[in-house]
Amino acid sequence: MNGKTPYEVPTEMREFAERSVEQARKAFDGFIGAAQKAVDNAHGSAESARVNAQDATRKAMTYAETNVAAAFDLAQKLVKSKDLTEVMQHQSEFLKSQMASLQTQLKDMGAAAQDVAAKAAETAAKATKMK
Repeated sequence: MNGKTPYEVPTEMREFAERSVEQARKAFDGFIGAAQKAVDNAHGSAESARVNAQDATRKAMTYAETNVAAAFDLAQKLVKSKDLTEVMQHQSEFLKSQMASLQTQLKDMGAAAQDVAAKAAETAAKATKMK
């Protein structure tokens, strides 16, 4: 031989290195799993927010259509009114009706906003627990 002694890693060091590599692999796998769950939750949260925003927009559009239709109905009644008393009566009825509608619409939109906020808080709490 050439007179050089072969390099030999002590058994304890080899076992320690193997355990370290295995622990690092498990930690990395756990990290990747948590990251994938976080991405999935973020996507789910974004999709949920998009759906909620879409629902709120639809409600707002429906309310706008209803309110415009009521205004056109009032305009027709005003045009057909025979005298000032009838004009005032139609105007008064319209205001009462619109105030009741507005109250209902605001209540409904407020409830929808609370629902969205509750769902967002729930999603955030779930995401925090996963970390």
